[in-house]
Amino acid sequence: MRTKYIFVTGGVLSSLGKGLAAASVGALLKARGLKVTIQKLDPYINVDPGTMNPFQHGEVYVTEDGAETDLDLGHYERYLDEYMAQSNNYTSGSIYHTVITKERRGDYLGGTVQVIPHVTDQIKQAVTGAARNDEDVVLIEIGGTVGDIEGLPFLEAIRQLRSDLGKENVLYIHLTLVPYMRAAGEVKTKPTQHSVKELRSIGIQPDIILCRTEVPLEQDIKDKIALFCNVEPDAVFTAIDVRHIYELPLSFYTEGLDQKIAIMLRLPAKNPDLAPWRQLVDKLHNPKGEVRIGIVGKYVDLKEAYKSLHEALTHGGLANDLAVELVYVNAEDLEKTSDPASLLQDLDGILVPGGFGSRGVEGKIKACGYARQNKIPFFGICLGMQCAVIEYARNVLELGKAHSSEFDACTPDPVIYLITEWFDHRQNCMQKRDKDSEKGGTMRLGAYPCQLRPDSKAMQAYGQELIQERHRHRYEFNNDYGPQFEENGLVLSGTSPDHELVEIVEMRDHPWFVACQFHPEFKSNPMRPHPLFREFIRAAKERKGV
Repeated sequence: MRTKYIFVTGGVLSSLGKGLAAASVGALLKARGLKVTIQKLDPYINVDPGTMNPFQHGEVYVTEDGAETDLDLGHYERYLDEYMAQSNNYTSGSIYHTVITKERRGDYLGGTVQVIPHVTDQIKQAVTGAARNDEDVVLIEIGGTVGDIEGLPFLEAIRQLRSDLGKENVLYIHLTLVPYMRAAGEVKTKPTQHSVKELRSIGIQPDIILCRTEVPLEQDIKDKIALFCNVEPDAVFTAIDVRHIYELPLSFYTEGLDQKIAIMLRLPAKNPDLAPWRQLVDKLHNPKGEVRIGIVGKYVDLKEAYKSLHEALTHGGLANDLAVELVYVNAEDLEKTSDPASLLQDLDGILVPGGFGSRGVEGKIKACGYARQNKIPFFGICLGMQCAVIEYARNVLELGKAHSSEFDACTPDPVIYLITEWFDHRQNCMQKRDKDSEKGGTMRLGAYPCQLRPDSKAMQAYGQELIQERHRHRYEFNNDYGPQFEENGLVLSGTSPDHELVEIVEMRDHPWFVACQFHPEFKSNPMRPHPLFREFIRAAKERKGV
């Protein structure tokens, strides 16, 4: 079967849930036995989101091959249980960068380089390149909304692809808002009509319209949308708000969305196996208890910055038949208080996540100390591990001025520091880091191997000695201090196979105090909760006694 391409666009406003919709459609098609992948095309000019402020963009998701990508790729991986790669996320910036590089190299033979055909051809090449493993179906989500000026080259490219690939191999799904006007007690279709009109003016006629709404849509409303938007009456579907995002595949299945897609693209007729999704939703709706987990960070008012972390904690709860209540603790508030118990005492577990910059660091360090002293289950991730190491050095090793050289260049005890020359364990070569180098792409990124100590909590969690986890950081544990930490009860339980890079530390005399340099949240999904999150929630469960 020739690869089929499904393009998902959005209108009216952003944050409608195109990524979740695409991921849910992908999950349904995979449940039908098809080989599926998903790609995100982002209109912004940044080459990738790696240097973007979380307040503007939310989480930066890291793939196995080290690409810094849009957070929607996390949804794709969690719903499909498939690894994404660099080729699954392109931006206007990366497309233009490639085109300009080709022009400078003389690839265009001195011709005038234009948006059409050069930029659009590059976009089309990126789209067709997404089927790198001969997938049956590739879903492509177009970021932003119809009408955004920076998104026009992407829309023109996908318009052309229907002619290039054949109508029977291309499908357009348009997600739009059907607002419920509570005062009038009715839904309004006009925003959808205008959105589709804008899309049609570009030359794209949607085949399927997904209506994001908070109330069920009556058939007469669907018929009205179909009439004014020139689609088949049975091609208008309700994308109603659900209690939990993992209900979406079942909701779409109930609407008959996957069946309509299969008919329109002439996909093999097969009923999807949705038993795992039904079991998952049943667990979500019927937990046997609840634990409260405190997330000590500086983006506590911005949940998008910790998207994968939130989901991984939910997965850890699922593995223990528990609901997980997330309590956000502002690290800067912890810095200011002389009584950390006032913010931390009612928690069953404390998690200090990753981050960049000095803001809130002392509050994170204080949270690590509180968890250590009060035997509260603790999980540190990336910067969270570094903070745990700093706190331990100051208060157990009695190195009162210990710090990371990222935050204090003059510290006499840089227990965390920037290695200017280090061995790239994936590329088999020495690389030199320069403090004045470009920020983009200068970190340790993507999957690296880690060797676990047999007698460690980490080893008990994973059940194997050699693992691979994803990284996104610049600063490392200073091995010069390793023996001191080991002698004083902080075990270096996970390292690179050559023992040059410390990946996991844990306390010997503590119910569960584990911190890792990598980001385990990127490899957790609802069907396979990550071992460290599973065990962290289990420790919180035991502390609470539920």
